[in-house]
Amino acid sequence: MKTLGEKIKSIRKLNMLNQTDFSSTIGVSQGTLSELEKDKYKPSLETIIALKLNFNVDLDWLLLDEVAIPYSGIFHVKIDDLESKLISGFRKLDFADKEEIGEIVNLKLKRYRDK
Repeated sequence: MKTLGEKIKSIRKLNMLNQTDFSSTIGVSQGTLSELEKDKYKPSLETIIALKLNFNVDLDWLLLDEVAIPYSGIFHVKIDDLESKLISGFRKLDFADKEEIGEIVNLKLKRYRDK
């Protein structure tokens, strides 16, 4: 499980921003961002809101280490950090690579069902 600071750093890295640009976007100094990423202290409510508004951060993941995905309009499915990373990476692939990953998953599922 990632710490809050590690999650903030991963948001910055995923958006390919340096500390100066990222800190400016969320309204803190570069020094404060560095301290947050090192878990020296917790972000303010204003910083958390800025992460949500500027980077569409899932607050369940950020604060609780869970990701809620709407399902059937009423229920939510919780996914862990690994699943979240896989989904995020999968979305960045082109169609042919997505199909290839789908085939690999189907092979793995077939092997799992055959046990």
